[in-house]
Amino acid sequence: MLIYTLPIIGALIGWFTNYIAIKMLFHPKDEVRIVFIPIQGVFPKRQKDFARKLGQIVSEELLSVHDITKHLKEKATSEAILQHIAKRLEEGITSRLPRVFPMLAMLMTGDMTEKIKKNLMEQIAGLNEELIEKLSTELEDELDMHRIVEEKVAAFSSDKLEEIVFAIMRKEFKFIELVGAVLGFLIGVAQVLLLSLPF
Repeated sequence: MLIYTLPIIGALIGWFTNYIAIKMLFHPKDEVRIVFIPIQGVFPKRQKDFARKLGQIVSEELLSVHDITKHLKEKATSEAILQHIAKRLEEGITSRLPRVFPMLAMLMTGDMTEKIKKNLMEQIAGLNEELIEKLSTELEDELDMHRIVEEKVAAFSSDKLEEIVFAIMRKEFKFIELVGAVLGFLIGVAQVLLLSLPF
C-alpha cells in the first residue's frame, strides 16, 4: 500500500523544492558558506546589477527624459494653456490695470483691451516656447533618469526589494509552487504505474 503514497510524496517534494527555490531568490540576504560553498539569495547578490539594468530599461524603453520634455512642450504650447493665459490677461487688463492706473480707465475700450491682449499674447506665446525649450534642454542635460532609478533601487533594503517583487509576482510564484506539486504528483503516478507492471 505504501506504493500508492508516491504521488502524494511526489507532490509534496515538487511543491517544497519550488517553494525553496523561490525563497532562495531572496535568502539568505547575506552570504553564508556551507562546506566552503558560498550561498546568497539571487536578488541580494545581484542587486546592483539589477538596479543598473532596471535604470537602463526605464531610461531607454519606458520613460526617457526626452519623452518628458516632449510632453512638457506639447502641454505648454497647447491651445488650452494659451486660452488660460489669455483669460488671465484679459482679467488683468480689464480689472487690475485700471485700478493701478486710474487714468487708463477712460481709454480702455473693448477694442483697446482686445488689441493689448492680442499683442501681449503674441509676446507671451513666443516667450513661453523659449522658456520651455530652455527648460527642456536643461532637463535633458541634467536629469539622468538611468542614474536616478539605479541609485534608488540599489539603495533599497533586501526586505524592501523582496516586498516589491512579491507584490508584483505573488500570483506567479504561487503558480510555480503549484506546477511543482502537479509535476511531482504526475511523476509519483508514473512511478506507481511502472512499479505495478508485471515483469
